[in-house]
Amino acid sequence: MRDIKQNKRGMGTVEIVIIIAVLVALALVFREGLMQYAGTVMDYVFDEGKITGAFN
Repeated sequence: MRDIKQNKRGMGTVEIVIIIAVLVALALVFREGLMQYAGTVMDYVFDEGKITGAFN
């Protein structure tokens, strides 16, 4: 019985590692699309024309 309890403690760590591995794999697969999306969002957020145009 004692060995079973010790094995269950590590189960959360293994699950977290698997989830992180899946997220990294998805990021690598969809890298181009994510980079384009991030670039579009950054261009929109940091567009100086929209900031100065709002006060004119």
